[in-house]
Amino acid sequence: MTLDWLVRADRLNALPPYVFARLDELKASAREQGIDLIDLGMGNPDGSAPQPVIDGAIAALSEPKFHGYPPFEGTKDFREAITRWYQRHYNVALDPNSEALPLLGSKEGLAHFALAYINPGDVVLVPSPAYPVHFRAPLIAGGDIYPLILKEENDWLIDLSAIPEDVARKAKILYFNYPNNPTAATAPREFFEEIVAFARHYQILLVHDLAYAEIAFDGHKPTSLLEIPGAKEIGVEFHTMSKTYNMAGWRVGFVVGNSNIIQGLRTLKTNFDYGIFSAIQKASQIALDLPNSYIETVKQRYQGRRDYLIKGLNELGWKIKPTKATMYLWIPCTRGMTSADFALDMLQKTGVVVTPGGAFGEGGEGYVRVSLITDFAQMDEALRRLKEAGIRY
Repeated sequence: MTLDWLVRADRLNALPPYVFARLDELKASAREQGIDLIDLGMGNPDGSAPQPVIDGAIAALSEPKFHGYPPFEGTKDFREAITRWYQRHYNVALDPNSEALPLLGSKEGLAHFALAYINPGDVVLVPSPAYPVHFRAPLIAGGDIYPLILKEENDWLIDLSAIPEDVARKAKILYFNYPNNPTAATAPREFFEEIVAFARHYQILLVHDLAYAEIAFDGHKPTSLLEIPGAKEIGVEFHTMSKTYNMAGWRVGFVVGNSNIIQGLRTLKTNFDYGIFSAIQKASQIALDLPNSYIETVKQRYQGRRDYLIKGLNELGWKIKPTKATMYLWIPCTRGMTSADFALDMLQKTGVVVTPGGAFGEGGEGYVRVSLITDFAQMDEALRRLKEAGIRY
């Protein structure tokens, strides 16, 4: 039986192809051809979660109380761990009963947030390049995306002065993300102060994605939106357990900030899901309470990989400066090539997988994102293959 009569919803037809899904197809095809892949594409941390987290999850599995439906708002212990983490890292006081909400990963939360707050035709300000859900979720909700093109000469920071007055007055939400995925850019505290003042002036809801809060190098300390006076009145901040704690597959994150804004997301989520398995919330609580020595180990691991790969790429003609945060490098394509062509050429000639910048929006064209998700031996092999294939800048 054919389904010729079945038409997808317009919201799906409006979406551009999801490049990460296409990358998976290309990788599968390459493996079928016998190509040995080194995957530096997705930001998928290598290794397992910390042992205390694993042990905590195993112990929780033996507790019958954790096997029923969890509370819609998350467990009290996990919410309190979230607010302790903010107090310890940023000296930000939050009410665990109303200003913190666990999520099935920050991507899920960001997607449902758009459905909770964006009506068809609402103007949404989104940087380009950006983590795809920042613009895809508003598109699904029917929003009118106004891209804020980020530029290397501006250190990949949003240029608030370039936003036309009439657009700013119509805008409902502004998404942003520092330390930034995909560019690895960081923003000084002064920028956060400016964006809060901008949002308060134009009555725009701020949505900040702080996924890379702990992965910072050379003494850099990322800023939380909620550190800025007045930010909690008009904003929320999303975080994830995926990156720092190697818990990408566990699907757990959280949002904090304005209680009224969070309540809107909670209301929507009660109609879509039953929350996170309580045993995973127990394990996540343990992760957030880990000593700072664990975070330092994570930083040192990624900083060492950053230094090694930058040195190797610069020997091939690039001029990449040391990044201050994230698990990515953002490198320009070989002259004259689109990001998709460059990434495909690299895949076919070397088996090294990177993500084309166009996947992150029009502002990402001309670059590819390289993830620091493998050990030195694999990075050395990747660099050797690039050199032998003549792939340079």
